[in-house]
Amino acid sequence: MCTKKICVILACCSLFVSSGLCVVRAQEITVLFSGQTHAMLYHCNCPKKPDGGIARRATIVKETRKDNPAILLVDAGRFFSGGLLDEFNQNTQLDMQRTKINLAAMETMGYDAVAVSDEEFNFGQEFLVSAIAATKVPFLSCNSILPGVKPYFIKDISGLKIGVVGVTSLAAVKKAAGVQFIEPKRALAQTLEDLKKQGIDIVVLLSNLSEEESLRLIEEVGRIDVLILAGGARQETFEQVGSTWLLRAPWQGREMGKAIFTVKDSKIDNAKIESIRLSDEIANNEEISAILPRCFSDINCKQEGMVGECKDGGSLQSQCIFTEATKIPLTVITSKACVTCHPEKVVDSLEKVFAGLEVSYVYYPGAEAKELIRKYQLKGLPAYLFSKEIEQDKDFGTFNKNLIAKEGFYIIKPEASGINYFIERERVKGGFDLFISLYGPQTPALLAAVKEFDPQIHFLAVPQDQGFDAPKGTPEIEDDLRAVCVQKYYPGQFWHYLECRAGNAESSWWDGCLTGCDSEKIKTCAKTEEGKTLLRENISLNKELGIMFGPTYLLENQEVFSSAGVPTKEELKQIIKR
Repeated sequence: MCTKKICVILACCSLFVSSGLCVVRAQEITVLFSGQTHAMLYHCNCPKKPDGGIARRATIVKETRKDNPAILLVDAGRFFSGGLLDEFNQNTQLDMQRTKINLAAMETMGYDAVAVSDEEFNFGQEFLVSAIAATKVPFLSCNSILPGVKPYFIKDISGLKIGVVGVTSLAAVKKAAGVQFIEPKRALAQTLEDLKKQGIDIVVLLSNLSEEESLRLIEEVGRIDVLILAGGARQETFEQVGSTWLLRAPWQGREMGKAIFTVKDSKIDNAKIESIRLSDEIANNEEISAILPRCFSDINCKQEGMVGECKDGGSLQSQCIFTEATKIPLTVITSKACVTCHPEKVVDSLEKVFAGLEVSYVYYPGAEAKELIRKYQLKGLPAYLFSKEIEQDKDFGTFNKNLIAKEGFYIIKPEASGINYFIERERVKGGFDLFISLYGPQTPALLAAVKEFDPQIHFLAVPQDQGFDAPKGTPEIEDDLRAVCVQKYYPGQFWHYLECRAGNAESSWWDGCLTGCDSEKIKTCAKTEEGKTLLRENISLNKELGIMFGPTYLLENQEVFSSAGVPTKEELKQIIKR
């Protein structure tokens, strides 16, 4: 749950004649922010944390203004529905209607400014221009030329001039034929010059570029005090990068960003960051609720043990009709000894689809689990077995592609549910294998984290005809070939070579990573059949286990798991110890 407060402290001088002292008084300015909501009007249908909803967001805004009227309320972009990242796409007409209602709610809440992203072009230029003309909310983009769109917005709060700038991802070019876009660096640099002439104290950049692009941009153009991203590469809500505070907007509006910055001499001196979870403990704002349809689709009609159907979706006359759900037994086979098995995550997802799910667990190596494994020839755990009652559910036809029918049961395909525990593989005490790409952005940090555990390294190359393929193509394959040759001829230098190359993967000076090694020997090995044979051996386990992405970890030859980021040494120790 994410919240963020921007406390801006003004340098105010009160001259006391008797003492001759200049007293600086601090004043707080609260900034609330959102982004990547994708017009999510309702709370999520999450079994454990049904958070979010624009009516709850409005309640937070209203309560915050009650305590402190001087706030800045902004959105970093991607607040239109539609597109690949919108989980609730239906049809163009309903998605456009949802977008209009979302924008009306944002206007009612009193948003000070919103950034134009590529997602705002989901329904074309004409729809966007019409939406901009119909609202009082300022749309910002310093690098696109579009009717009604401004490069920046200035708000004076207690004498402090805050400049809010929007920058649009050039991914919008493909969706916006005829719209002129300017290279972000050039456009932002010019906008900052304009703001400087107007005596701006604090600059807030609303960006829907990637996090990497955004950070490179602010490094190149100079001072940006606050960078608010419509998404981000990491889960952390915020971090400080140099003198810039980077804030990541919460996904789907499930939380409200809130920040308080302390400003002295037109510079942020301190920050307080917190997260506001939009849980069901937050009441819906009545004014916003009044303009929301009861539902847009069946997914908005959820009630425990019931199947909901949305009638007249998208209109104020819409309603949810509920009928009792078909009971669907689900048997989950797992192992308590498996550290990385977490079947509850899959079960949570299944409960969103099948309202009448009745779950029972069977544990390996118990007799019942062994019999089911034998009977259905299961190779890995967790395994999920539906009874035939699933055929009666209205979503069976759609979900059936993920199932294999076997002797009265429907088993979820391993590629759909994932496998963490290979039953038939012999356990190798202390075994630890790591599957990585040398070109992965997190690989340098990952290697540092796992070094003391001495894992066997496997590269993410794939055999292809007489050669190989890899995520970064030929350069990565050549690096993999040289690495396996280093491992053969100079095993004591292998780890140093990996760390060096991972940190300088784009450099062609690979031999600079060799210390006390014959580079010609490595070159000859890599260019001949010897190198290819070594690489085939290195990646043979990838194919056997079906591993195509990384980082992926194999523990004791039986348990496999992956990570979204870099695990800490302590996290790895806990997993390995258990």
